[in-house]
Formats: sequence, C-alpha cells, structure tokens
Amino acid sequence: MALEAALLIFLAAAVPAAVATDYTVGGSQGWNSGVDYSSWASGKTFNVGDTLLFQYSPLHSVAEVGESDFNACSASNSVQTHTDRSTRISLTAPGSRYFICGTSGHCSGGMKLAVTVAASGSSDDGSTAPSSPSSSSGTTTPTVTPTTPSSSSDDAPPSTIAGGSNGGIALDGGRWNAVWLCGLVVVGLDHDGLVYDETYYYI
Repeated sequence: MALEAALLIFLAAAVPAAVATDYTVGGSQGWNSGVDYSSWASGKTFNVGDTLLFQYSPLHSVAEVGESDFNACSASNSVQTHTDRSTRISLTAPGSRYFICGTSGHCSGGMKLAVTVAASGSSDDGSTAPSSPSSSSGTTTPTVTPTTPSSSSDDAPPSTIAGGSNGGIALDGGRWNAVWLCGLVVVGLDHDGLVYDETYYYI
C-alpha cells in the first residue's frame, strides 16, 4: 500500500497543472482613456480560470454589458458595474465578455474591451484523418500467362499450365483454353491459328 501511495503521489506531481493567468487590463497604463484595448487584447489567449484586473481612477468605472450595448457604448443595461478602482473579474466560462467604462463619453473614446474566453486546456477536435483503404480487396485473382501451344499430337494427355482455386488453363493438343467457374470463359487457339473465345454462364 505504501508503494502504491508513493506511486500515485509521483504521478500527480509529474502531470503539469493548468496555470491560470492574471491579466492587468491595459498593462502599465491600466483602465484609462487614450488606450487601445483592442491592440492590448490582440494575440492574447484568455482561458477559463484566468482573471482580468481593472485598475483605474475614481473618474472611471467598469461596466460589464452585452454585445449590443458594447457596440452602442451603453451602460444602462449593464450586467454589473464596478467602481472600486481595482476590479478583479474571473473568467469562469467559455464565451465572449464585454466591458466598457460607464462614464459618459469614455467608451466612445476607446475605453471598451471585448475578450473571447476559451475552455481551459482546449485544443483541436482531435479528429483523425481517415486511414487509407487497404490495397487488398480480399479477393484472390489468379494470374495466367498465355503459353505457346504444344507441338505434341492430339493424343497427348491434357496438362494443367496455371490456375488457382477458381479455375485454370488446360493444354490439350494444339489448343489451350481458360476455364473459370464463375461464368465459364473459354479462350483458345485452334490448329489453324485462329483465335476464338466463348463465354458460358452457369445458373
């Protein structure tokens, strides 16, 4: 038991834990007029568990709003409004979050921030490319190489030249023919050098 417990502790320590990130909105400039927050958010990945820290003067506030109010710079229907000058917002679920300054004219002046929150540790859908179909169809097709008719007499006993479980080629005197069990196919060369073929089908 002691060995098993030690192994579990070792494995738990070996797996890196997801590290949440605290973002100070606007960096060293904080939540203030004259800052391009679209550029500040560009290139950053916000995940569930991360935190946004708004630091601002008493002249400003942080109002979380919906997308339409964000576009209209309206704080009248805000989800919540903060005025504590150091507002910490936890990103608890995937999706888009919208923030503006509630002071009149400040949002239209650029004090607005939209972030898209990804699931923590999310990755691609993991689907794998379909594997290439096997080159083998599971059906064995015998390979037949035509053979020059024998010069032996017609009384010579037939001999099998090639074939498989589905048929073969029999050499009989001056002609050869191919016989297949799945629909009989006869191809041959008679004594006069004429090529003929006949196809028979079994029911």
